[in-house]
Amino acid sequence: MVAELGRSENLQQGSRLVATWIIGGVVFGLSALALSLALPQGVWKRKKRPVRVYMDGCFDMMHYGHCNALRQARALGDQLVVGVVSDAEITANKGPPVTPLNERMIMVSAVKWVDEVIPDAPYAITEDFMKKLFDEYNIDYIIHGDDPCILPDGTDAYALAKKAGRYKQIKRTEGVSSTDIVGRMLLCVRERSAADSHNHSSLQRQFSHGHSHKSEDGGSGSGTRVSHFLPTSRRIVQFSNGKGPGPDARIVYIDGAFDLFHAGHVEILRLARGLGDFLLVGIHTDQTVSANRGAHRPIMNLHERSLSVLACRYVDEVIIGAPWEVSKDMITTFNISLVVHGTVAEDNDFQKEKSNPYAVPISMGILKLLESPLDITTSTIIRRIVSNHEAYQKRNEKKTESERRYYEDKIYVSGD
Repeated sequence: MVAELGRSENLQQGSRLVATWIIGGVVFGLSALALSLALPQGVWKRKKRPVRVYMDGCFDMMHYGHCNALRQARALGDQLVVGVVSDAEITANKGPPVTPLNERMIMVSAVKWVDEVIPDAPYAITEDFMKKLFDEYNIDYIIHGDDPCILPDGTDAYALAKKAGRYKQIKRTEGVSSTDIVGRMLLCVRERSAADSHNHSSLQRQFSHGHSHKSEDGGSGSGTRVSHFLPTSRRIVQFSNGKGPGPDARIVYIDGAFDLFHAGHVEILRLARGLGDFLLVGIHTDQTVSANRGAHRPIMNLHERSLSVLACRYVDEVIIGAPWEVSKDMITTFNISLVVHGTVAEDNDFQKEKSNPYAVPISMGILKLLESPLDITTSTIIRRIVSNHEAYQKRNEKKTESERRYYEDKIYVSGD
């Protein structure tokens, strides 16, 4: 009898224990379900590592074509790491760069789609450097445009990346190249000695070969070539931030030609952006620039200059074709709090002019002169080209010959 009572009690205890487990499991399950519904979707999933892509280049005389390439590269991943080729590597493979490494680093770092920059990158992707990219920088893919990048020995600079299956290609931006820009600069130089005339003319022919740009002086070939590049609305949207200023934003305005967009421009824009919440940049028309800087300026047309400025991370919005004079109506319309101007510029005699373009902001007490960090202007870049024209002629000839060999090989292989 006692044994039967013990067994009955044990069974009751076991049943209660099982019931407790079942109830506890149900409660835990419902709690977990409620928690999962309350938390944002994806919290329970393991966070994926961002896809990191790498693109390198010389980025000499950086223009909107370079910026568009970086934009396309960034779209292929979550983070874009950019390698800037060293001065020595450029000189060995192409000839001397127009802009030194420190200026090119400033330019690349300022592009809004760039997350990280590697200085002194090699011109060709070597086995060791590719391993460093994969192991140290966690690079998933190496990106380059569909234009050829040929080494002096005629081989493809990205052959190893392609062989490793870690290469992706983007479309080259048509309508501009550094070679073409050099040609425009040389053709705008009117005042040269008779001794230099032959050399400059020869170089002009080298750089303008294969391009059809109308001459400003009626087509005689001695004037500045005018680019007829016209951006689509889609391209402008791609480059734009797409956001306006907040209701209480302090809007800073700076204007200029921003021709041959360079490191000096970037640095003054950086300082200007630091003075407010929203930086509005006015880009003067081609006619305005010509009237104030000579008939052979600007080198880049209004649309090209606008895209280069829009690609800068310090710029929030641009006025494409801004007026020369900053009017009261303009200040009111755009709710401008401060107008700034750099101390280093092509046209810094505005205070001596009869019609001062900044007369209104001066009278309102909202004009501020900013000390320019770099003593560089568009004329500085042009002087660099002209003073070293022989080296750039050899550089262009070398590039032309290597590209010719590349395309001949391509034709032979495809025919084979």
